[in-house]
Amino acid sequence: MSLIESLSANLPKLLDGLETTLILTGLGAALAAVFSPGLALIRLSGPAPAKVLLRVYISFMRGTPLLAQLFLVFYGSGQFRAELTTLGLWSFFRDSFNCAVLVFVLNSCAYQTEILRGGLQAVPPGEIEAARAIGMTRAQVLARVTFPHAYRIAWPALGNEVILLMKASALASIVTVFDLMGRTRQIFSRSFEFSVYFEAAVLYLLITVLFVFLWRQIERRLTRPMRRTQGN
Repeated sequence: MSLIESLSANLPKLLDGLETTLILTGLGAALAAVFSPGLALIRLSGPAPAKVLLRVYISFMRGTPLLAQLFLVFYGSGQFRAELTTLGLWSFFRDSFNCAVLVFVLNSCAYQTEILRGGLQAVPPGEIEAARAIGMTRAQVLARVTFPHAYRIAWPALGNEVILLMKASALASIVTVFDLMGRTRQIFSRSFEFSVYFEAAVLYLLITVLFVFLWRQIERRLTRPMRRTQGN
């Protein structure tokens, strides 16, 4: 079978898997983005016990393989089935897709928190002092000055984190999630066509290139005020 024939035969299943990959990555990155700003603030100026707990969490998530985290949640939750059933959570943890999303959220949140912490620390103190001088409250300073500037600084690194998460999502296939890699393995197990892995790699590459292009367009919009200031 030629490569074109193989692609036309496999493409529907590969696209179905690609959809799952995009959902996994999107949910993981988006939910992590909801929690990471607050956690980044705690890392900088929270109470000491919260800082210690947060540092332990971040160190664990960044220092252990994502695959091990998937196994701990998906297979490990089965050890607590009775307790989870009592809490009404077993229906969530018995689903491999839910476990994968949970792990991706926890993992990406740890990385995004540290990226945002660096962005917050890089905001010039003079901007914050100027905002306070004109009567802004702390919440207004955070919403109008600190976080907008921090996101401009951290935006490229956040984009890299999303790309890494998307590529790491291939590990979800090991816990029976039929993402792009899961569908690829399924097709190969039935046809033994090694070219299907090349086709999957091309799809990953295309999605990554498209994402990088869109992310850079957003970055240009975000950094436009900074470029104007530097130009003046």
